[in-house]
Amino acid sequence: MTVFSIVLQSLLVLYYAFSGGAKIAGAKYWADIFKNLGLPQWFRVVTGVVQLIGAALLIIGYWYVGAVAWAGIWLGITMLLACLAHFRVKDPISKTAPAIVFTVLIIVLTIINADGLILPIS
Repeated sequence: MTVFSIVLQSLLVLYYAFSGGAKIAGAKYWADIFKNLGLPQWFRVVTGVVQLIGAALLIIGYWYVGAVAWAGIWLGITMLLACLAHFRVKDPISKTAPAIVFTVLIIVLTIINADGLILPIS
């Protein structure tokens, strides 16, 4: 793993842990976003759990590189769906940009650690 990969991984762990926790806790910010997107509040909680699982996989990735790549796929799909949700309601770029930025960051991390997706053949 490169220093860049570890730093990016660490920043994403922090983001997804705090974001997932805030979604589960029902922070007004996230409740308002999900309302604006036309999504039910129970889906906010599900999204929070998905993000916490992704953060946990990223943490495991400090010891098992493959976990970083799988976390990237897990969170990448989640973030792509977030982008689509923002596009669907025609949110302005100022509201869509965070989802786009985190999609790009998680894709970059996944590509850097893609060799961890290959399972050894015995």
